[in-house]
Amino acid sequence: MEGFDLGARVSDIEKDMDAEHTIAEIEWLEHIFAVPDTRPMSANDLAAANQRHDEKNANSPWFRLWQRYGVCCRSEPPVIRLGEVES
Repeated sequence: MEGFDLGARVSDIEKDMDAEHTIAEIEWLEHIFAVPDTRPMSANDLAAANQRHDEKNANSPWFRLWQRYGVCCRSEPPVIRLGEVES
């Protein structure tokens, strides 16, 4: 290739691309997204979190005992179901 100066082209690319600046921006974004969300949870947020938790633990015998005998910290009153057998 006649007239093509690779050294000049690399120099142009280096001018356009400040690697340290780019790395600093990426680290700044990582820091921002690593900060926990401090907004208070709404009732819908809590209900959704409880549902995800229940679905995740539905197959645990300990979780089913916990649900059955009403030992929980939720706003709904506990329901004692004596004599019922779950299938």
